[in-house]
Amino acid sequence: MTPKELLLESFGAAVAAADPLKILPAHLPPPPAGRTLVLGAGKAAASMALAVEQNWPAAAPLDGLVITRYRHGLLTSRIKVVEAGHPIPDESGEKAARECLRLAKSLGPDDLLLALVSGGGSALLSVPVGGITMDELKATTKELLRCGAPIQDMNTVRKHLSAIQGGRLAAATKARVLALVVSDVTGDDPTHIASGPCAPDPSTYQDALDVLARYSVKAPKNVVEFLERGARGEIPESPKPGDKVFARVENRVIATAQQSLQAAARYFQGHGITPAILGDSVTGEASEVAKVYGALARQVKRYGEPFKPPVALISGGECTVTVRGRGRGGRCGEFLLALALDLAGLDGVHALAADTDGIDGSEDNAGASLAPDSLARAESTGLSAKRLAANNDSYSLFSVLATSSSPARRERTSTTTG
Repeated sequence: MTPKELLLESFGAAVAAADPLKILPAHLPPPPAGRTLVLGAGKAAASMALAVEQNWPAAAPLDGLVITRYRHGLLTSRIKVVEAGHPIPDESGEKAARECLRLAKSLGPDDLLLALVSGGGSALLSVPVGGITMDELKATTKELLRCGAPIQDMNTVRKHLSAIQGGRLAAATKARVLALVVSDVTGDDPTHIASGPCAPDPSTYQDALDVLARYSVKAPKNVVEFLERGARGEIPESPKPGDKVFARVENRVIATAQQSLQAAARYFQGHGITPAILGDSVTGEASEVAKVYGALARQVKRYGEPFKPPVALISGGECTVTVRGRGRGGRCGEFLLALALDLAGLDGVHALAADTDGIDGSEDNAGASLAPDSLARAESTGLSAKRLAANNDSYSLFSVLATSSSPARRERTSTTTG
Protein backbone atom coordinates (compact mmCIF):
# COMPACT_ATOMS: atom_id res chain seq x y z
CA MET A 1 0.00 0.00 0.00
CA THR A 2 1.37 3.41 -0.95
CA PRO A 3 1.70 6.30 1.54
CA LYS A 4 -1.05 8.18 -0.29
CA GLU A 5 -3.37 5.20 -0.01
CA LEU A 6 -2.60 4.93 3.70
CA LEU A 7 -3.39 8.60 4.20
CA LEU A 8 -6.62 8.45 2.23
CA GLU A 9 -7.82 5.34 4.03
CA SER A 10 -6.96 6.82 7.43
CA PHE A 11 -9.00 9.86 6.44
CA GLY A 12 -11.83 7.52 5.51
CA ALA A 13 -11.67 6.04 9.00
CA ALA A 14 -11.86 9.54 10.49
CA VAL A 15 -14.87 10.34 8.32
CA ALA A 16 -16.66 7.14 9.28
CA ALA A 17 -16.30 8.06 12.96
CA ALA A 18 -18.39 11.18 12.26
CA ASP A 19 -20.92 9.59 9.87
CA PRO A 20 -24.44 10.48 11.08
CA LEU A 21 -25.90 7.31 9.60
CA LYS A 22 -23.68 5.33 11.97
CA ILE A 23 -23.52 7.46 15.10
CA LEU A 24 -26.84 9.32 15.31
CA PRO A 25 -29.32 6.44 15.87
CA ALA A 26 -28.02 5.68 19.37
CA HIS A 27 -28.90 9.22 20.45
CA LEU A 28 -32.52 9.28 19.30
CA PRO A 29 -35.06 9.70 22.12
CA PRO A 30 -38.37 7.81 22.36
CA PRO A 31 -41.26 9.52 20.57
CA PRO A 32 -43.05 12.12 22.73
CA ALA A 33 -46.73 12.19 23.58
CA GLY A 34 -47.27 14.80 20.89
CA ARG A 35 -45.58 15.34 17.55
CA THR A 36 -41.91 15.36 16.66
CA LEU A 37 -40.60 18.17 14.50
CA VAL A 38 -37.11 17.91 13.03
CA LEU A 39 -35.35 21.17 12.22
CA GLY A 40 -31.71 21.54 11.31
CA ALA A 41 -28.96 23.18 9.36
CA GLY A 42 -25.42 22.36 8.33
CA LYS A 43 -23.39 20.49 5.76
CA ALA A 44 -24.35 17.23 7.51
CA ALA A 45 -28.04 18.16 7.87
CA ALA A 46 -29.35 15.93 5.08
CA SER A 47 -27.48 12.83 6.25
CA MET A 48 -28.57 13.49 9.84
CA ALA A 49 -32.19 13.81 8.68
CA LEU A 50 -31.92 10.56 6.74
CA ALA A 51 -30.52 8.82 9.83
CA VAL A 52 -33.53 10.01 11.84
CA GLU A 53 -35.99 8.80 9.21
CA GLN A 54 -34.37 5.38 8.94
CA ASN A 55 -34.53 4.82 12.70
CA TRP A 56 -37.78 6.54 13.75
CA PRO A 57 -40.82 4.33 14.42
CA ALA A 58 -43.00 4.22 11.32
CA ALA A 59 -46.18 4.78 13.33
CA ALA A 60 -44.84 7.79 15.27
CA PRO A 61 -45.51 11.28 13.87
CA LEU A 62 -42.45 12.85 12.26
CA ASP A 63 -41.94 15.77 9.93
CA GLY A 64 -39.60 18.71 9.57
CA LEU A 65 -37.22 20.78 7.52
CA VAL A 66 -33.43 20.87 7.32
CA ILE A 67 -31.13 23.15 5.32
CA THR A 68 -27.89 21.99 3.75
CA ARG A 69 -25.32 23.21 1.25
CA TYR A 70 -26.02 23.05 -2.47
CA ARG A 71 -25.29 19.56 -3.86
CA HIS A 72 -25.39 18.06 -0.36
CA GLY A 73 -29.07 17.07 -0.40
CA LEU A 74 -30.31 13.51 0.00
CA LEU A 75 -33.60 11.82 -0.81
CA THR A 76 -35.84 11.84 2.27
CA SER A 77 -39.55 11.17 2.63
CA ARG A 78 -40.74 12.68 5.93
CA ILE A 79 -38.29 15.52 6.46
CA LYS A 80 -37.93 18.17 3.77
CA VAL A 81 -34.38 19.03 2.66
CA VAL A 82 -33.64 22.49 1.28
CA GLU A 83 -30.32 23.41 -0.33
CA ALA A 84 -28.92 26.89 0.19
CA GLY A 85 -25.80 29.06 0.00
CA HIS A 86 -22.62 28.36 1.92
CA PRO A 87 -20.33 29.94 3.08
CA ILE A 88 -22.18 33.07 1.95
CA PRO A 89 -25.88 32.98 2.95
CA ASP A 90 -28.54 33.46 0.31
CA GLU A 91 -32.27 33.95 -0.10
CA SER A 92 -32.97 30.20 -0.27
CA GLY A 93 -31.46 29.74 3.18
CA GLU A 94 -33.26 32.79 4.53
CA LYS A 95 -36.66 31.57 3.30
CA ALA A 96 -36.11 28.09 4.74
CA ALA A 97 -34.81 29.47 8.06
CA ARG A 98 -37.88 31.69 8.41
CA GLU A 99 -40.01 28.60 7.87
CA CYS A 100 -38.02 26.82 10.59
CA LEU A 101 -38.90 29.62 13.01
CA ARG A 102 -42.57 29.45 12.04
CA LEU A 103 -42.68 25.69 12.55
CA ALA A 104 -40.89 25.91 15.91
CA LYS A 105 -43.49 28.39 17.14
CA SER A 106 -46.28 25.94 16.23
CA LEU A 107 -45.18 23.32 18.80
CA GLY A 108 -46.69 22.81 22.24
CA PRO A 109 -45.41 21.47 25.58
CA ASP A 110 -46.17 17.83 24.67
CA ASP A 111 -44.16 18.02 21.45
CA LEU A 112 -40.46 17.51 20.72
CA LEU A 113 -38.22 19.74 18.65
CA LEU A 114 -35.36 17.56 17.43
CA ALA A 115 -32.67 19.95 16.18
CA LEU A 116 -29.93 18.62 13.91
CA VAL A 117 -26.94 20.94 14.06
CA SER A 118 -23.63 20.69 12.18
CA GLY A 119 -20.88 22.81 10.71
CA GLY A 120 -21.93 25.32 8.10
CA GLY A 121 -25.19 26.07 9.86
CA SER A 122 -24.18 29.67 10.57
CA ALA A 123 -24.48 30.53 6.88
CA LEU A 124 -27.30 28.12 6.03
CA LEU A 125 -29.60 29.10 8.91
CA SER A 126 -29.71 32.81 8.18
CA VAL A 127 -32.56 35.08 9.24
CA PRO A 128 -31.32 38.65 9.66
CA VAL A 129 -32.71 40.54 12.64
CA GLY A 130 -35.20 43.27 11.93
CA GLY A 131 -33.48 46.30 10.48
CA ILE A 132 -30.69 44.30 8.82
CA THR A 133 -31.07 43.20 5.20
CA MET A 134 -29.84 39.98 3.66
CA ASP A 135 -27.46 41.99 1.46
CA GLU A 136 -25.95 43.55 4.58
CA LEU A 137 -25.62 40.15 6.24
CA LYS A 138 -23.92 38.78 3.10
CA ALA A 139 -21.48 41.68 2.99
CA THR A 140 -20.61 41.24 6.66
CA THR A 141 -20.11 37.50 6.21
CA LYS A 142 -17.76 38.05 3.25
CA GLU A 143 -15.65 40.44 5.29
CA LEU A 144 -15.53 38.07 8.25
CA LEU A 145 -14.40 35.22 6.00
CA ARG A 146 -11.58 37.33 4.58
CA CYS A 147 -10.25 38.78 7.82
CA GLY A 148 -8.71 35.63 9.35
CA ALA A 149 -10.83 35.68 12.51
CA PRO A 150 -11.38 32.37 14.37
CA ILE A 151 -14.81 30.84 13.85
CA GLN A 152 -15.78 31.63 17.45
CA ASP A 153 -15.26 35.35 16.84
CA MET A 154 -17.04 35.23 13.50
CA ASN A 155 -20.03 33.59 15.14
CA THR A 156 -20.12 36.17 17.92
CA VAL A 157 -20.94 38.73 15.24
CA ARG A 158 -23.33 36.50 13.32
CA LYS A 159 -25.31 35.55 16.43
CA HIS A 160 -26.01 39.21 17.11
CA LEU A 161 -27.29 39.80 13.58
CA SER A 162 -29.55 36.72 13.61
CA ALA A 163 -33.17 36.17 14.56
CA ILE A 164 -32.67 32.39 14.90
CA GLN A 165 -29.11 31.74 16.13
CA GLY A 166 -27.61 32.37 19.55
CA GLY A 167 -30.29 30.28 21.30
CA ARG A 168 -33.20 32.00 19.58
CA LEU A 169 -34.51 28.87 17.84
CA ALA A 170 -34.92 27.15 21.22
CA ALA A 171 -36.51 30.29 22.67
CA ALA A 172 -39.06 30.36 19.86
CA THR A 173 -40.80 27.14 20.90
CA LYS A 174 -42.76 25.83 23.89
CA ALA A 175 -41.67 22.24 23.16
CA ARG A 176 -38.91 20.21 24.73
CA VAL A 177 -35.74 20.58 22.63
CA LEU A 178 -33.06 18.01 21.95
CA ALA A 179 -30.25 19.30 19.74
CA LEU A 180 -27.96 16.62 18.30
CA VAL A 181 -24.73 18.36 17.37
CA VAL A 182 -21.86 17.38 15.07
CA SER A 183 -18.95 19.57 16.14
CA ASP A 184 -16.79 21.44 13.64
CA VAL A 185 -15.07 23.80 16.08
CA THR A 186 -12.25 23.50 18.58
CA GLY A 187 -13.54 22.94 22.09
CA ASP A 188 -16.83 21.39 20.85
CA ASP A 189 -18.97 24.03 22.61
CA PRO A 190 -22.51 24.00 21.13
CA THR A 191 -22.70 27.80 21.34
CA HIS A 192 -20.10 28.02 18.56
CA ILE A 193 -21.41 25.24 16.30
CA ALA A 194 -23.68 26.70 13.62
CA SER A 195 -23.79 29.77 15.89
CA GLY A 196 -25.68 27.80 18.55
CA PRO A 197 -29.35 28.00 17.49
CA CYS A 198 -30.38 26.04 20.61
CA ALA A 199 -27.53 26.97 22.97
CA PRO A 200 -27.20 29.85 25.42
CA ASP A 201 -25.05 32.69 24.12
CA PRO A 202 -22.52 34.12 26.60
CA SER A 203 -21.34 36.82 24.17
CA THR A 204 -22.70 40.36 23.88
CA TYR A 205 -23.27 43.10 21.32
CA GLN A 206 -20.15 44.79 22.64
CA ASP A 207 -18.19 41.57 22.03
CA ALA A 208 -19.41 41.64 18.42
CA LEU A 209 -18.25 45.25 18.02
CA ASP A 210 -14.89 44.31 19.51
CA VAL A 211 -14.48 41.56 16.88
CA LEU A 212 -15.15 44.02 14.06
CA ALA A 213 -12.56 46.39 15.49
CA ARG A 214 -9.96 43.71 16.26
CA TYR A 215 -9.90 42.38 12.71
CA SER A 216 -10.63 45.67 10.92
CA VAL A 217 -13.82 44.24 9.45
CA LYS A 218 -15.48 46.71 7.09
CA ALA A 219 -19.09 45.90 7.91
CA PRO A 220 -21.93 47.97 6.41
CA LYS A 221 -22.70 51.16 8.33
CA ASN A 222 -26.18 49.92 9.24
CA VAL A 223 -24.72 46.74 10.78
CA VAL A 224 -22.30 48.68 12.95
CA GLU A 225 -25.04 51.07 14.07
CA PHE A 226 -27.32 48.14 14.94
CA LEU A 227 -24.63 46.53 17.09
CA GLU A 228 -23.93 49.86 18.77
CA ARG A 229 -27.60 50.19 19.64
CA GLY A 230 -27.48 46.71 21.15
CA ALA A 231 -24.39 47.58 23.18
CA ARG A 232 -26.26 50.59 24.57
CA GLY A 233 -29.07 48.30 25.71
CA GLU A 234 -31.61 49.56 23.17
CA ILE A 235 -32.07 46.06 21.65
CA PRO A 236 -32.67 42.87 23.69
CA GLU A 237 -29.69 40.55 24.03
CA SER A 238 -29.62 36.90 22.92
CA PRO A 239 -30.68 34.30 25.56
CA LYS A 240 -27.88 33.87 28.10
CA PRO A 241 -26.69 30.96 30.28
CA GLY A 242 -29.15 30.50 33.12
CA ASP A 243 -32.14 31.69 31.09
CA LYS A 244 -35.20 29.64 32.06
CA VAL A 245 -35.80 28.68 28.44
CA PHE A 246 -32.85 26.27 28.59
CA ALA A 247 -34.44 24.23 31.41
CA ARG A 248 -36.24 22.26 28.69
CA VAL A 249 -33.31 22.20 26.22
CA GLU A 250 -30.49 19.68 25.85
CA ASN A 251 -27.55 20.19 23.49
CA ARG A 252 -25.82 16.85 22.95
CA VAL A 253 -22.56 16.71 20.97
CA ILE A 254 -22.50 13.36 19.17
CA ALA A 255 -19.37 13.68 17.01
CA THR A 256 -16.09 15.45 17.72
CA ALA A 257 -12.66 15.90 16.21
CA GLN A 258 -11.08 13.73 18.90
CA GLN A 259 -13.28 10.77 17.99
CA SER A 260 -12.20 11.05 14.36
CA LEU A 261 -8.52 11.43 15.26
CA GLN A 262 -8.68 8.31 17.42
CA ALA A 263 -10.25 6.38 14.52
CA ALA A 264 -7.42 7.48 12.20
CA ALA A 265 -4.87 6.51 14.85
CA ARG A 266 -6.35 3.02 15.15
CA TYR A 267 -6.13 2.65 11.38
CA PHE A 268 -2.41 3.51 11.30
CA GLN A 269 -1.70 1.28 14.28
CA GLY A 270 -3.38 -1.60 12.49
CA HIS A 271 -0.97 -1.08 9.59
CA GLY A 272 2.17 -1.10 11.68
CA ILE A 273 2.66 2.67 11.81
CA THR A 274 2.96 4.43 15.15
CA PRO A 275 0.25 7.09 15.50
CA ALA A 276 0.87 10.30 17.39
CA ILE A 277 -2.16 12.51 18.03
CA LEU A 278 -0.89 16.06 18.41
CA GLY A 279 -4.21 17.55 19.45
CA ASP A 280 -7.76 18.21 18.36
CA SER A 281 -7.62 21.99 18.73
CA VAL A 282 -4.87 23.23 16.42
CA THR A 283 -5.54 26.86 15.51
CA GLY A 284 -3.70 29.79 13.99
CA GLU A 285 -2.88 31.05 10.52
CA ALA A 286 -2.73 27.96 8.28
CA SER A 287 0.51 28.95 6.56
CA GLU A 288 2.25 29.54 9.92
CA VAL A 289 0.96 26.31 11.44
CA ALA A 290 2.41 24.51 8.42
CA LYS A 291 5.90 25.72 9.31
CA VAL A 292 5.61 24.14 12.75
CA TYR A 293 4.56 20.83 11.22
CA GLY A 294 7.39 21.07 8.71
CA ALA A 295 9.91 21.54 11.50
CA LEU A 296 8.49 18.58 13.38
CA ALA A 297 8.57 16.37 10.27
CA ARG A 298 12.23 17.28 9.66
CA GLN A 299 13.13 16.49 13.27
CA VAL A 300 11.48 13.08 13.00
CA LYS A 301 13.06 12.33 9.63
CA ARG A 302 16.59 13.43 10.48
CA TYR A 303 16.93 12.55 14.15
CA GLY A 304 14.09 10.18 15.08
CA GLU A 305 12.82 12.71 17.63
CA PRO A 306 10.37 12.98 19.28
CA PHE A 307 9.09 9.92 17.37
CA LYS A 308 10.94 7.24 15.45
CA PRO A 309 9.71 6.69 11.89
CA PRO A 310 7.53 5.34 10.48
CA VAL A 311 5.10 7.57 12.37
CA ALA A 312 1.80 9.26 11.55
CA LEU A 313 1.43 12.73 13.02
CA ILE A 314 -2.30 13.33 13.37
CA SER A 315 -4.15 16.45 14.42
CA GLY A 316 -7.42 18.30 14.02
CA GLY A 317 -8.55 21.84 14.54
CA GLU A 318 -9.60 24.96 12.73
CA CYS A 319 -6.89 27.04 11.17
CA THR A 320 -7.60 30.44 9.67
CA VAL A 321 -6.60 32.17 6.45
CA THR A 322 -6.23 35.92 6.15
CA VAL A 323 -7.11 36.43 2.49
CA ARG A 324 -4.78 38.88 0.78
CA GLY A 325 -4.90 37.51 -2.76
CA ARG A 326 -7.61 36.61 -5.24
CA GLY A 327 -6.95 32.89 -5.63
CA ARG A 328 -9.06 29.87 -4.81
CA GLY A 329 -8.68 27.41 -1.97
CA GLY A 330 -9.49 26.77 1.67
CA ARG A 331 -7.67 26.29 4.94
CA CYS A 332 -6.54 22.76 4.20
CA GLY A 333 -5.11 23.69 0.80
CA GLU A 334 -3.42 26.77 2.26
CA PHE A 335 -1.83 24.65 4.98
CA LEU A 336 -0.62 22.00 2.56
CA LEU A 337 0.83 24.46 0.03
CA ALA A 338 2.75 26.19 2.82
CA LEU A 339 3.93 22.79 4.07
CA ALA A 340 5.12 21.88 0.58
CA LEU A 341 7.20 25.05 0.40
CA ASP A 342 8.61 24.46 3.88
CA LEU A 343 9.54 20.83 3.28
CA ALA A 344 10.91 21.55 -0.20
CA GLY A 345 10.59 17.93 -1.31
CA LEU A 346 12.02 16.30 1.81
CA ASP A 347 12.21 12.61 0.99
CA GLY A 348 9.98 10.18 2.86
CA VAL A 349 7.41 12.72 4.07
CA HIS A 350 3.83 12.45 2.81
CA ALA A 351 0.91 14.51 4.03
CA LEU A 352 -2.83 14.99 3.75
CA ALA A 353 -4.95 17.90 4.92
CA ALA A 354 -8.69 17.54 4.47
CA ASP A 355 -12.02 18.51 5.93
CA THR A 356 -14.32 15.70 6.98
CA ASP A 357 -17.41 17.49 5.69
CA GLY A 358 -16.08 17.16 2.14
CA ILE A 359 -15.57 20.87 1.48
CA ASP A 360 -12.38 22.86 2.03
CA GLY A 361 -13.66 26.41 2.20
CA SER A 362 -15.91 27.19 -0.73
CA GLU A 363 -14.43 24.91 -3.38
CA ASP A 364 -15.39 21.41 -4.55
CA ASN A 365 -12.61 19.47 -2.80
CA ALA A 366 -12.22 18.19 0.74
CA GLY A 367 -8.53 18.99 0.77
CA ALA A 368 -5.38 17.66 -0.85
CA SER A 369 -2.47 15.28 -0.44
CA LEU A 370 1.24 15.93 -0.72
CA ALA A 371 4.16 13.73 -1.78
CA PRO A 372 7.89 14.54 -1.81
CA ASP A 373 7.76 15.21 -5.57
CA SER A 374 4.49 17.19 -5.61
CA LEU A 375 6.14 20.61 -5.68
CA ALA A 376 8.53 19.65 -8.47
CA ARG A 377 5.73 18.13 -10.54
CA ALA A 378 3.59 21.24 -10.17
CA GLU A 379 6.42 23.58 -11.04
CA SER A 380 7.35 21.46 -14.06
CA THR A 381 4.03 22.57 -15.52
CA GLY A 382 5.06 26.22 -15.22
CA LEU A 383 3.32 26.97 -11.92
CA SER A 384 5.14 28.99 -9.27
CA ALA A 385 4.21 27.65 -5.85
CA LYS A 386 5.45 30.82 -4.13
CA ARG A 387 3.33 33.07 -6.35
CA LEU A 388 0.29 30.86 -5.84
CA ALA A 389 0.80 30.92 -2.06
CA ALA A 390 1.06 34.73 -2.08
CA ASN A 391 -2.25 34.84 -3.99
CA ASN A 392 -4.01 32.38 -1.63
CA ASP A 393 -4.37 30.08 -4.64
CA SER A 394 -3.67 26.58 -3.35
CA TYR A 395 -6.53 25.19 -5.43
CA SER A 396 -4.74 25.92 -8.70
CA LEU A 397 -1.67 23.97 -7.64
CA PHE A 398 -3.42 20.93 -6.25
CA SER A 399 -5.99 20.73 -9.03
CA VAL A 400 -3.07 20.41 -11.45
CA LEU A 401 -1.80 17.53 -9.37
CA ALA A 402 -5.26 15.98 -9.73
CA THR A 403 -5.68 15.29 -6.04
CA SER A 404 -8.82 13.45 -5.08
CA SER A 405 -11.65 14.79 -2.92
CA SER A 406 -13.41 12.77 -0.29
CA PRO A 407 -16.86 13.49 1.13
CA ALA A 408 -17.24 13.88 4.82
CA ARG A 409 -17.26 16.64 8.53
CA ARG A 410 -14.27 18.60 10.02
CA GLU A 411 -10.76 19.79 9.27
CA ARG A 412 -7.96 17.26 9.87
CA THR A 413 -4.26 17.22 9.17
CA SER A 414 -2.24 14.05 8.89
CA THR A 415 1.47 13.64 8.15
CA THR A 416 3.43 10.41 7.80
CA THR A 417 7.19 10.20 7.88
CA GLY A 418 9.18 7.11 7.18
